[in-house]
Amino acid sequence: MRSTDAPVRRPVAAAQVLAVGSGGARRRPDTLVTEEPMEIRVHGPGEPPSPLAVTMRTPGDDFELAAGFLLTEGIVGGADDVDRIAYCVGPDGAQEFNVVTVRTRHPVVEGLPVRAFPVSSSCGLCGRASLDGLAARCAPVAGGPVVHAEVVRSLPDRLAGHQHLFGRTGGLHAAARFTPDGRLLAVREDVGRHNALDKLVGHALLTGALPCSSEVLVVSGRLSFEIVQKAAVAGIPVICAVSAPSNLAVAAATRLGQTVVGFLRGERFNVYSHPDRIAVA
Repeated sequence: MRSTDAPVRRPVAAAQVLAVGSGGARRRPDTLVTEEPMEIRVHGPGEPPSPLAVTMRTPGDDFELAAGFLLTEGIVGGADDVDRIAYCVGPDGAQEFNVVTVRTRHPVVEGLPVRAFPVSSSCGLCGRASLDGLAARCAPVAGGPVVHAEVVRSLPDRLAGHQHLFGRTGGLHAAARFTPDGRLLAVREDVGRHNALDKLVGHALLTGALPCSSEVLVVSGRLSFEIVQKAAVAGIPVICAVSAPSNLAVAAATRLGQTVVGFLRGERFNVYSHPDRIAVA
Protein backbone atom coordinates (compact mmCIF):
# COMPACT_ATOMS: atom_id res chain seq x y z
CA MET A 1 0.00 0.00 0.00
CA ARG A 2 1.37 3.40 -0.97
CA SER A 3 0.22 6.67 0.54
CA THR A 4 1.77 9.93 1.61
CA ASP A 5 -0.37 12.34 3.61
CA ALA A 6 1.61 15.58 3.70
CA PRO A 7 0.42 18.47 5.91
CA VAL A 8 -0.78 20.52 2.96
CA ARG A 9 -3.69 22.32 4.62
CA ARG A 10 -3.68 24.28 7.86
CA PRO A 11 -5.95 22.87 10.60
CA VAL A 12 -6.39 26.33 12.14
CA ALA A 13 -7.01 29.84 10.81
CA ALA A 14 -6.26 33.28 12.23
CA ALA A 15 -9.06 35.67 13.16
CA GLN A 16 -9.59 39.03 14.86
CA VAL A 17 -12.25 39.20 17.59
CA LEU A 18 -13.76 41.81 19.88
CA ALA A 19 -13.24 40.33 23.34
CA VAL A 20 -15.81 41.65 25.81
CA GLY A 21 -15.31 41.30 29.56
CA SER A 22 -16.14 43.04 32.83
CA GLY A 23 -13.37 45.58 32.20
CA GLY A 24 -14.63 46.57 28.76
CA ALA A 25 -13.84 45.42 25.24
CA ARG A 26 -10.69 45.10 23.21
CA ARG A 27 -9.68 43.70 19.88
CA ARG A 28 -7.29 40.76 19.92
CA PRO A 29 -6.14 37.95 17.64
CA ASP A 30 -7.78 34.56 17.95
CA THR A 31 -7.46 31.12 16.37
CA LEU A 32 -10.32 29.22 14.73
CA VAL A 33 -10.49 25.57 13.77
CA THR A 34 -10.52 25.03 10.00
CA GLU A 35 -13.62 23.33 8.57
CA GLU A 36 -13.52 22.28 4.92
CA PRO A 37 -15.29 19.62 2.83
CA MET A 38 -13.41 16.51 1.80
CA GLU A 39 -14.74 14.20 -0.88
CA ILE A 40 -13.78 10.53 -0.67
CA ARG A 41 -13.61 8.62 -3.96
CA VAL A 42 -12.92 4.91 -4.37
CA HIS A 43 -12.23 2.51 -7.21
CA GLY A 44 -10.82 -0.93 -7.87
CA PRO A 45 -8.78 -2.33 -10.77
CA GLY A 46 -10.16 -1.15 -14.10
CA GLU A 47 -12.85 1.00 -12.46
CA PRO A 48 -13.21 4.78 -12.67
CA PRO A 49 -13.03 6.64 -9.35
CA SER A 50 -16.52 6.85 -7.86
CA PRO A 51 -17.62 9.45 -5.29
CA LEU A 52 -18.50 7.79 -1.98
CA ALA A 53 -19.00 10.58 0.56
CA VAL A 54 -18.38 14.22 1.33
CA THR A 55 -17.58 15.04 4.93
CA MET A 56 -16.87 18.34 6.64
CA ARG A 57 -13.54 17.85 8.36
CA THR A 58 -10.49 19.57 9.81
CA PRO A 59 -7.59 19.21 7.31
CA GLY A 60 -4.88 16.85 8.44
CA ASP A 61 -4.61 13.07 8.55
CA ASP A 62 -6.84 13.03 5.46
CA PHE A 63 -5.62 9.63 4.26
CA GLU A 64 -6.29 8.10 7.68
CA LEU A 65 -9.77 9.60 7.56
CA ALA A 66 -10.45 8.06 4.15
CA ALA A 67 -9.03 4.66 5.15
CA GLY A 68 -10.92 4.61 8.43
CA PHE A 69 -14.17 5.61 6.75
CA LEU A 70 -13.85 2.83 4.17
CA LEU A 71 -13.14 0.28 6.88
CA THR A 72 -15.94 1.31 9.23
CA GLU A 73 -18.41 1.51 6.32
CA GLY A 74 -17.51 -2.00 5.20
CA ILE A 75 -15.98 -1.01 1.84
CA VAL A 76 -12.64 -2.63 2.74
CA GLY A 77 -11.94 -5.36 5.23
CA GLY A 78 -8.34 -4.55 6.12
CA ALA A 79 -5.06 -2.98 5.06
CA ASP A 80 -4.44 -5.65 2.41
CA ASP A 81 -7.51 -4.41 0.50
CA VAL A 82 -6.02 -0.93 0.04
CA ASP A 83 -3.58 -0.39 -2.83
CA ARG A 84 -3.04 3.37 -2.78
CA ILE A 85 -4.42 6.58 -1.27
CA ALA A 86 -3.76 9.90 -2.95
CA TYR A 87 -5.07 13.41 -3.42
CA CYS A 88 -6.93 13.90 -6.68
CA VAL A 89 -5.23 15.68 -9.58
CA GLY A 90 -7.46 18.16 -11.38
CA PRO A 91 -7.76 18.71 -15.14
CA ASP A 92 -5.08 21.40 -14.97
CA GLY A 93 -2.63 19.02 -13.29
CA ALA A 94 -2.91 20.67 -9.87
CA GLN A 95 -3.59 18.57 -6.79
CA GLU A 96 -7.01 18.99 -5.23
CA PHE A 97 -6.32 18.68 -1.52
CA ASN A 98 -10.01 18.38 -0.63
CA VAL A 99 -10.51 15.26 -2.76
CA VAL A 100 -8.96 11.95 -1.69
CA THR A 101 -9.08 8.85 -3.89
CA VAL A 102 -8.60 5.34 -2.53
CA ARG A 103 -7.64 2.58 -4.96
CA THR A 104 -8.46 -0.91 -3.73
CA ARG A 105 -7.04 -4.26 -4.83
CA HIS A 106 -10.45 -5.62 -5.78
CA PRO A 107 -13.51 -4.21 -7.61
CA VAL A 108 -15.76 -2.15 -5.35
CA VAL A 109 -17.78 0.33 -7.38
CA GLU A 110 -20.77 -1.89 -8.22
CA GLY A 111 -21.23 -2.85 -4.58
CA LEU A 112 -21.05 0.67 -3.13
CA PRO A 113 -23.92 1.48 -0.77
CA VAL A 114 -26.27 4.34 -1.47
CA ARG A 115 -25.48 7.07 1.07
CA ALA A 116 -26.73 10.56 1.62
CA PHE A 117 -24.37 13.47 0.90
CA PRO A 118 -22.83 15.04 2.81
CA VAL A 119 -21.95 12.96 5.86
CA SER A 120 -22.78 14.82 9.07
CA SER A 121 -23.14 14.19 12.78
CA SER A 122 -26.80 13.32 12.16
CA CYS A 123 -26.46 9.79 10.89
CA GLY A 124 -30.15 9.24 10.12
CA LEU A 125 -30.13 5.83 11.73
CA CYS A 126 -32.72 4.77 14.23
CA GLY A 127 -34.47 1.92 15.93
CA ARG A 128 -34.61 -1.82 15.50
CA ALA A 129 -33.69 -1.80 11.80
CA SER A 130 -30.37 -0.15 12.60
CA LEU A 131 -29.55 -2.71 15.27
CA ASP A 132 -30.46 -5.59 12.98
CA GLY A 133 -28.27 -4.16 10.24
CA LEU A 134 -25.45 -3.71 12.72
CA ALA A 135 -25.69 -7.34 13.83
CA ALA A 136 -25.38 -8.43 10.20
CA ARG A 137 -22.25 -6.30 9.66
CA CYS A 138 -20.36 -6.51 12.94
CA ALA A 139 -19.40 -9.52 15.01
CA PRO A 140 -19.27 -9.14 18.81
CA VAL A 141 -15.91 -7.94 20.05
CA ALA A 142 -13.42 -10.18 21.84
CA GLY A 143 -13.27 -10.52 25.61
CA GLY A 144 -10.97 -7.57 26.13
CA PRO A 145 -9.21 -6.29 29.24
CA VAL A 146 -10.31 -5.35 32.74
CA VAL A 147 -9.69 -1.66 33.43
CA HIS A 148 -9.37 -0.31 36.96
CA ALA A 149 -11.67 2.52 37.94
CA GLU A 150 -8.74 4.78 38.81
CA VAL A 151 -7.39 4.41 35.29
CA VAL A 152 -10.83 5.20 33.86
CA ARG A 153 -11.04 8.36 35.96
CA SER A 154 -7.64 9.51 34.69
CA LEU A 155 -8.40 9.17 30.99
CA PRO A 156 -10.13 12.54 30.32
CA ASP A 157 -7.16 14.47 31.72
CA ARG A 158 -4.72 12.30 29.78
CA LEU A 159 -6.72 12.95 26.62
CA ALA A 160 -6.96 16.69 27.30
CA GLY A 161 -3.19 16.85 27.67
CA HIS A 162 -2.82 15.76 24.05
CA GLN A 163 -5.63 17.83 22.48
CA HIS A 164 -3.24 20.37 21.03
CA LEU A 165 -5.60 21.89 18.49
CA PHE A 166 -8.45 22.06 21.02
CA GLY A 167 -6.16 24.01 23.31
CA ARG A 168 -5.69 26.60 20.57
CA THR A 169 -9.28 26.77 19.29
CA GLY A 170 -11.70 25.17 21.77
CA GLY A 171 -13.61 23.85 18.76
CA LEU A 172 -12.64 20.24 18.08
CA HIS A 173 -13.63 16.73 19.08
CA ALA A 174 -11.01 14.15 19.95
CA ALA A 175 -10.76 10.37 19.98
CA ALA A 176 -7.88 8.42 21.51
CA ARG A 177 -6.75 4.83 21.96
CA PHE A 178 -5.29 3.84 25.32
CA THR A 179 -3.87 0.66 26.82
CA PRO A 180 -5.72 -0.78 29.85
CA ASP A 181 -3.16 0.81 32.17
CA GLY A 182 -3.75 4.27 30.67
CA ARG A 183 -0.87 4.62 28.22
CA LEU A 184 -1.78 6.71 25.18
CA LEU A 185 -1.39 4.93 21.85
CA ALA A 186 -2.80 7.51 19.43
CA VAL A 187 -5.05 10.55 19.39
CA ARG A 188 -6.80 12.37 16.57
CA GLU A 189 -8.79 15.62 16.51
CA ASP A 190 -11.41 16.89 14.10
CA VAL A 191 -14.33 19.28 13.92
CA GLY A 192 -16.54 16.17 13.49
CA ARG A 193 -16.64 13.51 16.22
CA HIS A 194 -17.09 10.72 13.67
CA ASN A 195 -14.18 12.03 11.62
CA ALA A 196 -11.91 12.03 14.68
CA LEU A 197 -12.70 8.34 15.23
CA ASP A 198 -12.34 7.47 11.54
CA LYS A 199 -8.89 9.10 11.56
CA LEU A 200 -7.99 7.09 14.66
CA VAL A 201 -9.22 3.82 13.12
CA GLY A 202 -7.52 4.69 9.83
CA HIS A 203 -4.25 5.17 11.67
CA ALA A 204 -4.64 1.73 13.25
CA LEU A 205 -5.44 0.24 9.84
CA LEU A 206 -2.48 1.82 8.04
CA THR A 207 -0.02 0.92 10.82
CA GLY A 208 -1.14 -2.71 11.16
CA ALA A 209 -2.59 -2.25 14.66
CA LEU A 210 -6.02 -3.82 13.97
CA PRO A 211 -7.86 -5.34 15.69
CA CYS A 212 -7.66 -3.10 18.76
CA SER A 213 -9.02 -5.89 20.94
CA SER A 214 -7.13 -4.99 24.12
CA GLU A 215 -7.59 -1.23 24.00
CA VAL A 216 -9.79 1.51 25.45
CA LEU A 217 -11.37 4.22 23.30
CA VAL A 218 -11.95 7.67 24.80
CA VAL A 219 -14.07 10.28 23.02
CA SER A 220 -14.39 13.90 24.07
CA GLY A 221 -18.12 14.32 23.41
CA ARG A 222 -21.33 12.36 23.49
CA LEU A 223 -21.52 8.72 22.44
CA SER A 224 -23.68 7.93 19.42
CA PHE A 225 -24.68 4.74 17.63
CA GLU A 226 -22.13 5.37 14.88
CA ILE A 227 -19.28 5.76 17.36
CA VAL A 228 -20.12 2.36 18.86
CA GLN A 229 -20.38 0.78 15.40
CA LYS A 230 -17.07 2.20 14.21
CA ALA A 231 -15.36 1.08 17.43
CA ALA A 232 -16.79 -2.42 16.98
CA VAL A 233 -15.37 -2.67 13.46
CA ALA A 234 -11.96 -1.83 14.94
CA GLY A 235 -12.47 -4.49 17.64
CA ILE A 236 -12.43 -2.02 20.55
CA PRO A 237 -14.09 -3.52 23.65
CA VAL A 238 -14.20 -0.52 26.04
CA ILE A 239 -15.55 2.93 25.10
CA CYS A 240 -15.40 5.91 27.46
CA ALA A 241 -17.12 9.25 26.87
CA VAL A 242 -17.04 12.44 28.90
CA SER A 243 -20.69 13.04 27.97
CA ALA A 244 -23.83 10.93 27.64
CA PRO A 245 -24.47 7.94 25.38
CA SER A 246 -27.68 7.63 23.40
CA ASN A 247 -30.10 4.77 24.03
CA LEU A 248 -29.27 3.28 20.63
CA ALA A 249 -25.54 3.45 21.38
CA VAL A 250 -26.08 1.48 24.60
CA ALA A 251 -28.32 -1.05 22.86
CA ALA A 252 -25.71 -1.56 20.13
CA ALA A 253 -22.87 -1.92 22.65
CA THR A 254 -24.91 -4.45 24.61
CA ARG A 255 -25.39 -6.55 21.48
CA LEU A 256 -21.76 -6.26 20.46
CA GLY A 257 -20.29 -7.07 23.87
CA GLN A 258 -18.77 -3.63 24.42
CA THR A 259 -18.42 -1.81 27.72
CA VAL A 260 -19.77 1.75 27.61
CA VAL A 261 -18.71 4.34 30.19
CA GLY A 262 -20.41 7.72 30.11
CA PHE A 263 -20.47 11.00 32.05
CA LEU A 264 -16.80 10.45 32.87
CA ARG A 265 -16.10 13.56 34.90
CA GLY A 266 -13.90 13.88 37.98
CA GLU A 267 -14.40 10.96 40.36
CA ARG A 268 -17.73 9.86 38.91
CA PHE A 269 -18.82 7.87 35.88
CA ASN A 270 -21.64 5.59 34.77
CA VAL A 271 -21.21 2.13 33.23
CA TYR A 272 -24.07 1.39 30.84
CA SER A 273 -23.18 -2.03 29.43
CA HIS A 274 -20.96 -5.02 30.24
CA PRO A 275 -19.65 -3.62 33.56
CA ASP A 276 -17.53 -6.73 34.19
CA ARG A 277 -14.59 -5.05 32.42
CA ILE A 278 -14.45 -2.23 34.98
CA ALA A 279 -12.77 -3.07 38.32
CA VAL A 280 -14.49 -0.71 40.77
CA ALA A 281 -13.41 -2.13 44.15
